Formats: sequence, C-alpha cells, structure tokens
Amino acid sequence: MSVRDWDAETGREVVRALKHVEGALLPILHAIQEKFGYVDAAAVPIIADELNLSRAEVHGVISFYHDFRKHAPGKHIVKICRAEACQAVGGRDSEAHVQERLNAGFHETSADGRYTLEPVYCLGNCACGPSAMIDGKLYGRVTPKRFDQLVGALEAKR
Repeated sequence: MSVRDWDAETGREVVRALKHVEGALLPILHAIQEKFGYVDAAAVPIIADELNLSRAEVHGVISFYHDFRKHAPGKHIVKICRAEACQAVGGRDSEAHVQERLNAGFHETSADGRYTLEPVYCLGNCACGPSAMIDGKLYGRVTPKRFDQLVGALEAKR
C-alpha cells in the first residue's frame, strides 16, 4: 500500500479504469485506497458521477465497510482482533496495552504519524489468540510483552 496526497486526476484515472467492471463500486474504492492509502472525501463526487450513483450511495458504502479509511494512515497499520475467541484469552488486556503503547485509540493515528490502530472482528487465527496484524503480517499470542517486542523491532528498523 502506498500513501500519498489525494490527487483528483489520478483518482479519476483509477475510477475510469474500473468503472466498466461489474459491481464496480467496491473494486474502485479498494483501488483508490490502495493508491492513496485512504479514500478522500473528494473522491466521492468523482465516483458518483462516473458510476451514475448518488453521493449518498457512495458515502454509504464507504461508511458501511470499516476497512475503508477516510484519512491518510500512519506508516504502520496495526489491526487488533476484537472477536470473542481473542477476548476469551486476554484480548481486552492486550487492546488496552496497545492503545496505551501507541498513544492512539481505534481508528486513530499516533501523534508521530507512525501507527494507525484499527479494530478487526476476526483475523481467522482463533486458536492462537489474542491476534494482531501489523502491516499485513499476522501474529498470534500477542500479549502486551510480545506486542512491545514487535513494535520494538519496527522501531529498530527506522
């Protein structure tokens, strides 16, 4: 995933390249998020016009699916599983620790811009909970201590 400033012309190119795909709205939103790291509000009227949808319809899809970000994310995306299986093995303690460690709540980015924290409601790693995903890599048994080790490894790579 790249993160870059919104550019209407590039956004329009993404939309036009995919608008003929059946059920084009979701593929377009995913492609825009892949290109920019988020779906800027300025993309909504472009998508609506190109697909002959209302702006409300486009906005409704963006707000319905939690995976679509409305703002540029931090350098690292941290997803914490909040499903029942992870909660049953200490997930709430890990959640609280992660929020404190990153100084960010869910759907927020740390003040230094390094981490965006997102809740996920199953990572499919139930037998190894609590689970987390950092920059697309899945981790199991993420205790507060293990999380600190994982983040420490990222910080060592600066």
